[in-house]
Order: sequence, then structure tokens, then C-alpha cells
Amino acid sequence: MRLPYAPSDPPASDPEAAAIYARIAARRNPRPLIPLDLSLLHAPPVADGWNSFLGAIRSRTVIDPGLLELAICRVAVLTQAVYEWNAHAPLALTGGIQPAELQAVRTLPSTAIGDAAAGSKAQDALEQSALTSRQKAIVRYADEMTQTVSVQDATVARLQTEGFSDREIVELTTGIAAYNCVSRVLVALDVGENNAREMKSVEDLVGQ
Repeated sequence: MRLPYAPSDPPASDPEAAAIYARIAARRNPRPLIPLDLSLLHAPPVADGWNSFLGAIRSRTVIDPGLLELAICRVAVLTQAVYEWNAHAPLALTGGIQPAELQAVRTLPSTAIGDAAAGSKAQDALEQSALTSRQKAIVRYADEMTQTVSVQDATVARLQTEGFSDREIVELTTGIAAYNCVSRVLVALDVGENNAREMKSVEDLVGQ
């Protein structure tokens, strides 16, 4: 990592930091603090807010967990966040995403960048992929949110047509935004020393 990791235990002289460490540890339980936590804990109040926000997205949303993980995996691919892909691709599979669907998320070209011809070709590839109609809508939304920021009206309308509720669309939007933030921290600081590594293949993940 480009910084030393913060200590695994809070300084004894700082009760506020100790309380923050305890809240993060409670969310991670039974796992220990992860490298991302020990990066953020250089700034305990930031780590505390991060823990609350990501905790809500991970455990207090109603959107299908597999679909949320699919969106997170697409963000990881687009931002080349190896740590994020390797952590969340297994969760996507556990959440019911099929290997062929996850492979499509890994390999499809972005529908949000390039000239008109490239965009049309990418859209055709998306529509012909193994993804379900709902998954295709999510991938297109994640592409635009991540790479152009400006989202087309038709992209949001497709989510609505696919039956996503207003709450689910907000949860999907904040989830994609949050994991764009996560990927940028992971890559900028090289958390977990993953930047030079390869993303795990779907085949390897299925074989685990």
C-alpha cells in the first residue's frame, strides 16, 4: 500500500477512536478488520461515516443482493479495481448470478464511452449477451454512472420498465456511487497491494 496501515487496535489514549474501531469491528464480525478499514482508520471520523454508509447499503437495502453485487462487479471492471472484483465477484455468484452472466459483466465493452458506432456495437453486444433483461438494464446504468456520470433518460426509464421500484433505483444508484468511491480509494492507495495483480477469472471463482 502507498501508506502504512493503521494499527489493528485503537490508541489507548483516544476513546473516540476506540468507539469507531468497535463499530467497524462489529460490522465485520466474525472477520477481522480488512485492509480497507486499516487504510481509512488513519482518519477515524471518515472511517466511521464510511462504515455507516456502506453498512446501510450492504445490510439494509431491499434490492436483490445478487443484482446489487452484479452492479458492484461492473464498477470494479470499469475502474480496474482488482481488490473490489476479487471481493465481490464471489458474492455475486453466491447471490444467484450465473457464471455466464458474471463473465458477461467481466468482458462486455462499455456502453457509455466511444463514438456512436462503438456505442451501438457495445449496446448490441449487451443485448445479445447471456444477461437477463433486468441485468442488462443495470449494466447500462452502471456504465453511464461510472464513465460519463450523466445518465440518459432512457436508461432510467428502462430500470422502471423492468419493474425496479423507486426505492430499489435509489439503492442501486447509491450502491453504484458508493462502490465507485470504494474503487477509487482502493486503486489510488493500492489497498491490499492488488493493483498489479490479475482479477480472478470466473472459472477460478466457480472452482473455489
